[in-house]
Amino acid sequence: MSQPTGGFHQRLQALSPRQQQAFMAALCERLLPNYGLYAQTTGEGNPAGLRAILDLVWEQLAVKEARIDFDRQAEKLAELEPTATDDSFGVRRAVEAVVALSALLDTLRGEAPDAVLEVSRVSKGGVRAFIELTEGEEDAQRLAVRIREHPLMADEIDFQDAVLEAAEESLDREALKALRRLGCNEGVSNLGLEAG
Repeated sequence: MSQPTGGFHQRLQALSPRQQQAFMAALCERLLPNYGLYAQTTGEGNPAGLRAILDLVWEQLAVKEARIDFDRQAEKLAELEPTATDDSFGVRRAVEAVVALSALLDTLRGEAPDAVLEVSRVSKGGVRAFIELTEGEEDAQRLAVRIREHPLMADEIDFQDAVLEAAEESLDREALKALRRLGCNEGVSNLGLEAG
């Protein structure tokens, strides 16, 4: 298969709204375990609530006639965002999962032309923060190189490329299922973590 022309962001923006939503849904799948870990460690949050909202997104993508009230889902999602004044690493990663899913819901409610770029950035940003936390490099230039070359960042970039390539195809039911499986990543998040 020939490589599509254009940079990653141009290709993302060239996708149809439905293809962009499928791309974002796959990235949200990979962010969910981070929210699950936050819930496990703090006793806060509701991973099943997040899962239910994302399931409805996949249903809407698969069944064009589905009538889902995404305004109501956005209200439910807002209730699931960590409210703690706690600014710990785990809470911030849980917030990212909610922010990404919220951006996706905005597109289903007819808003947010840049949502697909935001979700891509949120996912990469979480990986960058994790590497900064674990590598502890004070020198900004060395840290930037370390982030770029880190296996988790390489994995994130490869993952987003693979999701984009899949989203650029025609998205019938089987293709959507395959994209969802890709996003689920066997329960491992973009940080290489999994909720038990």
